[in-house]
Amino acid sequence: MTIEEIASLMEESVTGEIFGVWFLIGAALVFFMQVGFAMVETGFTRAKNAGNIIMKNLMDFCIGAVGFVLLGFSLMMSENYVLGIFGVPNIEMLTDFETFLKSGNAASFVFNLVFCATAATIASGSMAERTKFVSYCIYSAVISLFVYPIEAGWVWNSQGWLAQLGFHDFAGSAAIHSVGGLTALIGAIVVGPRLGKYVKDNAGKVKKVNAIPGHSLTLGALGCFILWFGWYGFNGAAAWNRESLASIFVMTTIAPAVATCTTMLFTWIKNGNPDVSMCLNGALAGLVAVTAGCDAIDVFGTVVIGIVSGILVVVVVEMLDLKLHIDDPVGAVGVHLANGIWGTLAVGLLASPEAPARLEGLFYTGSFKLLEIQLIGIIAILVWTAITMIFTFLIINKTIGLRVSREEEIKGLDSTEHGLPNAYADFLPATESLDYRYSEAVNVTGDIPVAEAVTIKKVPTFDSSITKFTKVEIICKESRFEALKAALIDIGITGMTVSHVLGCGIQKGKPEYYRGVQVEANLLPKIQVDIVVSKIPVRDVIETAKKVLYTGHIGDGKIFVYDVENIVKVRTGEEGYAALQDVE
Repeated sequence: MTIEEIASLMEESVTGEIFGVWFLIGAALVFFMQVGFAMVETGFTRAKNAGNIIMKNLMDFCIGAVGFVLLGFSLMMSENYVLGIFGVPNIEMLTDFETFLKSGNAASFVFNLVFCATAATIASGSMAERTKFVSYCIYSAVISLFVYPIEAGWVWNSQGWLAQLGFHDFAGSAAIHSVGGLTALIGAIVVGPRLGKYVKDNAGKVKKVNAIPGHSLTLGALGCFILWFGWYGFNGAAAWNRESLASIFVMTTIAPAVATCTTMLFTWIKNGNPDVSMCLNGALAGLVAVTAGCDAIDVFGTVVIGIVSGILVVVVVEMLDLKLHIDDPVGAVGVHLANGIWGTLAVGLLASPEAPARLEGLFYTGSFKLLEIQLIGIIAILVWTAITMIFTFLIINKTIGLRVSREEEIKGLDSTEHGLPNAYADFLPATESLDYRYSEAVNVTGDIPVAEAVTIKKVPTFDSSITKFTKVEIICKESRFEALKAALIDIGITGMTVSHVLGCGIQKGKPEYYRGVQVEANLLPKIQVDIVVSKIPVRDVIETAKKVLYTGHIGDGKIFVYDVENIVKVRTGEEGYAALQDVE
């Protein structure tokens, strides 16, 4: 053997070790995507259900891991495959772990498990805010035990019938995202829409669609970026050499970027403003669509995939909501089902002979063969998923029930399903219930000893006939508050109470859109300033406020004037005029 041959074998060995380690790193990145899904779903739903969303995403992986050990992995990747449809179940992991390790199945188990958890967790978002936790756990077990493993085995086990046919789904547009997206659609239909989402007339026909904004777009955006980051492992972990890995990374970057730009422009033109949450969905749609063919397409094909997915996600999300009245809070169906199908078929259309996979798509070669195979594969996967998941959800619904009660949904699943006062506990109480040992404080009445409080003079009994007090309530634009505050202080106002409020008058608001649905915007944010005056003439306060707040446009604000009977300063016990004065 020559030196060159020895060097070549050493390089191949080292490269193999590197890609073996990268395969496990990729699995870890895909696991981290569970965080992304949890953040997206939490941010796009209401705060009263945040804990429930987190718990469901946690259990998707944990229940899936148990199911995958007991049955799922054997059904998917067993070497004893029956008619190309499913593997013969075994528990080699538990009975012969040494053989399991030597066969290389350990790495395959971890990688396929995190993919399985991804497929399971997609439906969580579409069924959010109204699904029983126990019912969701049963669903998660079913999809992890046999629904996902069987169809994924068709695609990724070399003995699977779709793999034998030549079906190409490199990282799971069909096997993972279409399955999760169709499950999300079926679940959303069976469980029904959230309360208040669709308003019906007496005939039962929907006459109005209400937007229910998520409580934190910040969390949603964080989840989107985490998913994008994890997707480099999702698509790239199975790369077989440096060339294919680099190409996959390029396509995984370009597709979501193009899709997001497309969604931004599409919603900007359509609704008058670029829709933030839709753009987040657009990025995910591009990632889903490029997943099947990330090793088989070139840059041109990736751009086409991105443009189509960026428009497709908006059209599907709005069609489901506005036309079909199917409530999908996070857009799971538009992102995963629609773009999973599109990405799978795009391989048959846009696969380039110059890409690492060397496949022949219709647009490059004129051959329909690959497109036909892709069409057969996606139909078979969707039919299997539809049959199994419709049966699963209907059985759950008829037995233990799929949906929580009306009262539980209104109150929120955090408290009713998990006993959480709120996922953001510090923001919940109107008053704290913690004991700070204030029980020893003196409850002062009458004359106040020097040792207990400040020195003051005893004030006379309040006589409303002598002094008049007036409360002036000013409602103004947020942008004018600082100028108003400065002007009031200049005329001698020493105290005020300021609140953020919502309200409307003649202005009524302007149309706004959330995910293509018009939001009721007739309650606008305002500032309310409350002042009680006695020494300073009320007319001076009114004229000062009018002068500062006036712009001549609708929405400048209102001023309300009330009589006040008495004022009591808690610290000193002073009443009336003295209670309004500063400490000298």
